[in-house]
Amino acid sequence: MAIFDEAKQKKRLEELRKKEEERLVEILSVKYGIPYIDLNIAPIDTQALLVVKEEDAKAGTLAPFDIKGKTVKVAIFSPNNEKTQEVLRKIGDNGYKVDLYMASHAGIERVWERYKDITLTQKTEAGVLDISDEALEKLSGKFGSIADVGKAIEESLKSKDIHRVSRIFEIMLGGAISLGVSDIHTDPQEEEVRLRYRLDGILQDVTYLDHKTYHLLISRIKLLSGLKLNVTADTQDGRFSIKIKDIDVEIRTSVLPGPYGEAAVLRILNPKSISVPLEDLGIEPRLLEILLKEVRRPNGMILNTGPTGSGKTTTLYALLRKIYNPEIKIITIEDPIEYHIKGISQTQVDPKTNYTFLSGLRAALRQDPDVIMIGEIRDGETARIAVNSALTGHLVLSTLHTNTAAGAIPRLIDLKVDPKVLNSALNIAIAQRLVRKLCTYCKIEYTPTERELRILNRALASAKEKRPDEKLDFDTTKIWDAKGCEKCSNTGYKGRLGVYEAVRMTQKIEEILSNNPNEREIQEAAKDQGIFDMREDGIIKVLKGITSISELERVIELDYDL
Repeated sequence: MAIFDEAKQKKRLEELRKKEEERLVEILSVKYGIPYIDLNIAPIDTQALLVVKEEDAKAGTLAPFDIKGKTVKVAIFSPNNEKTQEVLRKIGDNGYKVDLYMASHAGIERVWERYKDITLTQKTEAGVLDISDEALEKLSGKFGSIADVGKAIEESLKSKDIHRVSRIFEIMLGGAISLGVSDIHTDPQEEEVRLRYRLDGILQDVTYLDHKTYHLLISRIKLLSGLKLNVTADTQDGRFSIKIKDIDVEIRTSVLPGPYGEAAVLRILNPKSISVPLEDLGIEPRLLEILLKEVRRPNGMILNTGPTGSGKTTTLYALLRKIYNPEIKIITIEDPIEYHIKGISQTQVDPKTNYTFLSGLRAALRQDPDVIMIGEIRDGETARIAVNSALTGHLVLSTLHTNTAAGAIPRLIDLKVDPKVLNSALNIAIAQRLVRKLCTYCKIEYTPTERELRILNRALASAKEKRPDEKLDFDTTKIWDAKGCEKCSNTGYKGRLGVYEAVRMTQKIEEILSNNPNEREIQEAAKDQGIFDMREDGIIKVLKGITSISELERVIELDYDL
């Protein structure tokens, strides 16, 4: 005897009704001259959903399902519906071209279901992300390492919760802030998307995301950053802020198109990371004493040199904080303003309005400042005006892209600064790099190799020659290296500090300026200043067990003259 399966029969009837509806809509599409689409099987681009609000889509019985540039594909149930026409006009008024399709009600409802995936994204105010104190405290306490962040994201990826993308985003940001990460990198690859943190200057893997999840994540990042969601083939830059208690952490977003999707880099500008006292930057005592003297002079120029990411801005900000008081006016011209400092007038260059370092400097001089900080000297005219400003009663701080402190002088001469005025304008040129500090919990002692021993002895002998009055007795047969433990995310390093060198404008250097000296000649003339070069400064930090010789060699050349 046959058994009547009511549930099975209901399912079959439902499938027949759906097929019948699809056939009917297909016939009507021919009548109205509008292409038919089966949204039950068609791929849905969630970025298209962001063009039409969910309530408008439901009121107009329509569904945006694909977008390319400013053209959005929209499926409608009936072209005669007045509300449908009203919503279509609104889409056009917002600058989009509409490609119309006809679809069944069941297909349109399938698209409406996808609105759940982006509900939280839509409700988030562009430019500001609030993470509650409690949420951040919970995240900060949970993540002691990058591995912990990776595990938490992987758990969320397995979740079926419709808010999982929001949760992943929260973990990604909260984990980065709690660990002191400077940048978050996403790199779409063929099969998956690689997520990495830049911690202490080194990129480290966090986890991998599937493309479907990442598609929703990049949409949220772009929305928060004020970027165009429908632009996927061009670079975009934006920003947003995270409010944590009384601190605004700014996030700079850069999106770059690639063969497997858009790669995003989120730069985390935490005010806490820039508020390092000058004394804690790694500047050795004698140079620190010289810098404190130079920054308190009423006029002249202090230049800081080095590649991008070497900590130049942090050092200049620390110098500014050292001299700030309500009785002086400090103006900065930056590109961009990375950190806001209370009591200092900060201005940002903007190429779109032709507001450059040069025009900013000219404007700043009309504001009667005592101190001016120029983010970077890039051209001859800016260099010459900066030098003249230093000669006319202003203290000028700036950066220059050279590899050494001595290299700053030939570079300024190349920029057509008159050597005769340079000796009166330039107080001191600094150069710096950042090295990672060895983890104090797991660093291991070892005997250096023959090559390393030569480097150590040569640098130490050079340092002693510059400072015969200073006790520099170190055992060069004993140094330390990285091992790795839970405390340092198994990297062997925790935190960073600078290695520095400097050249002051002295009579010996003044005497050779008219001969257009090269870098080596300036270094030779500066030897009796008693200031260590970066190699000597770094080797002393190695011998003190602060960093490793391999880490130092990562940022500066150690055996160029051996």
